[in-house]
Amino acid sequence: MSEETQNCTHDCSTCSSACSDRNQPQSLLEQPNPLSKIGKVIAVVSGKGGVGKSLVSSMLAVGMQRAGKHAAILDADITGPSIPKAFGVKEKVLGNELGMIPAVSKMGTDIMSVNLMLEHETDPVVWRGPVIAGVIKQFWTDVIWKDVDYMFIDMPPGTGDVPLTVFQSIPVDGIIIVTSPQDLVSMIVQKAVNMANMMNIPVLGIVENMSYAVCPDCGKKIMIYGESHTAEIAENYHIPLLAQLPFDPALAKCCDQGVIELHESQELDAAIAHLLGE
Repeated sequence: MSEETQNCTHDCSTCSSACSDRNQPQSLLEQPNPLSKIGKVIAVVSGKGGVGKSLVSSMLAVGMQRAGKHAAILDADITGPSIPKAFGVKEKVLGNELGMIPAVSKMGTDIMSVNLMLEHETDPVVWRGPVIAGVIKQFWTDVIWKDVDYMFIDMPPGTGDVPLTVFQSIPVDGIIIVTSPQDLVSMIVQKAVNMANMMNIPVLGIVENMSYAVCPDCGKKIMIYGESHTAEIAENYHIPLLAQLPFDPALAKCCDQGVIELHESQELDAAIAHLLGE
């Protein structure tokens, strides 16, 4: 037994010796395609389904494009992909020996989604967790993301296997939490914040969707879910409340028709400015 072994404290972080038993923490981050050039990566998350996470991801990408930045969306909601529908993108993803080429929307947003790889967009994705995790990694490692300033990752709801895969495999710069003004909001936000803290990823802000409806006759705001407490919760966690989005039938119609890029809206302008550091 060597002197180094005899004196070993089993704390590799305080030791400079390169012994055979050294246990260094291993990074699980995957390298992007060598031809990719990606700036900021922002994950859009929610603690539960049905709060409009895909809508917010799409609107943020549209807002960045209008601000003169090249935006991209990596659709990590493998079993419930809806991004291509909102942008009216139907062509299949192409590839060559260098990698896969993302689809491009009419206004220039790069999009990668499993729906662009299926024979029919209505085909169900009935895959187990490890297969889904592998596909998400391929969206990062195999797709050629050219000159992307801001990539938004549309996450599936919750804090399970897929979000863990994304946060461990992709160098996410921050997350945006999407929620709604219901009593569950405190628990939902807390779960998302706790997961971000566990993964050492900053929370950039909260977007509240379905905050209110506007009466078409008098213009009065109607709080369908009652009084919102999202602002108080955001303040308690010292997280910016970036936007409170209303029910908007015109926006829903644009998504259904695949022309979300034509919808004129200022509700997320403050969020875009915040992400740009303005």
